[in-house]
Amino acid sequence: MVRSRRSPKIVVVTGASAGVGRAAALAFARAGADVALLARDEQALAEVAEIARGYGVRALPIAADMSSAQAVDTAADRIENELGPIDVWVNNAMVTMFSPVSRMTHDEFARITDVTYLGYVWGTMAALRHMSRRDKGVIVQVGSALAYRAIPLQSAYCGAKYAIRGFTDALRCELLHDKSNIRVTMVQMPALNTPQFDWAASRMPGAPRPVAPVYEPEVAAQAIAWAAAHPRRELHVGLSSIKAIVANKFAPGYLDRYLAKRAFRAQQRDSATDPEHAVDLWHPVPGMHRLRGSFSGEAKSSCASLWVDTHRGATLGALVALGLGAFALLSRRKANAQDDAENAGSTPRAQFGGTGNT
Repeated sequence: MVRSRRSPKIVVVTGASAGVGRAAALAFARAGADVALLARDEQALAEVAEIARGYGVRALPIAADMSSAQAVDTAADRIENELGPIDVWVNNAMVTMFSPVSRMTHDEFARITDVTYLGYVWGTMAALRHMSRRDKGVIVQVGSALAYRAIPLQSAYCGAKYAIRGFTDALRCELLHDKSNIRVTMVQMPALNTPQFDWAASRMPGAPRPVAPVYEPEVAAQAIAWAAAHPRRELHVGLSSIKAIVANKFAPGYLDRYLAKRAFRAQQRDSATDPEHAVDLWHPVPGMHRLRGSFSGEAKSSCASLWVDTHRGATLGALVALGLGAFALLSRRKANAQDDAENAGSTPRAQFGGTGNT
């Protein structure tokens, strides 16, 4: 498969066994990149690797828990030795829990932080260790609108996403100071239809669900692949993400009250939480690693705002063309109106003059 000039050759995706990570890994594979797949479930990774190889690329599945810095470093070394120099590292692995802070244990909060925040830190550090020797590479942090506007019942997850944004901003400044050619970017996601809502730990009365509107994970994968190939500081996916981020800048207090009233119910299905359902907080859930979750009936498979954001030149050209067209139309109408006015005013004189000449 022919690669474009900017297409990466070797891409690492963490959390690659399901959801966004699985979709992103396969998107890179379809584009011709060799992929390294990191997650905890060995069997699920083997399935993704087999699909990726069907696109004619190499795929290296590595079972690893992202909360272990040593495991992540070992995986990075193995990737460099078996696949080659890492071009892109995508940090995506996460776990979450739906619960009020008052009902969470210290261990639960720490576990979510270790995977969802420190896993990104360990992944970034491992990538930098290898990329720095070559002074090139891209690190993509899969973020969320929740990195700007937290919601109730997911305090640990929101806290981790905020922390990732702060960590990434600090790192970006350091790379700029060092005049490094390594690029770091963050993709802020909307609600996505992934299996996390089927296996996440929950202490809510109703089973967990994403806050509408919901997008399919392929939309997220498209954004990740684009961010890996284009120099953009951040990419915001979905109009809902943009609205939440902007609204929080101007009216955070109002959003506090709004979410206190609406966000509890918006994160619960009509069906009750099964207290015996398998959760992935501590261990992967065998047999449940899929690309999509349970909400395909309402999930959007495309995102107009993402297209606009990733096609700014075409969008600007279209707006300019529309503006020129509108200006020409108004000018034409104005000219016609002036002609009509002049004709209306000159008609009696023309008739009088004509009579006199006769």
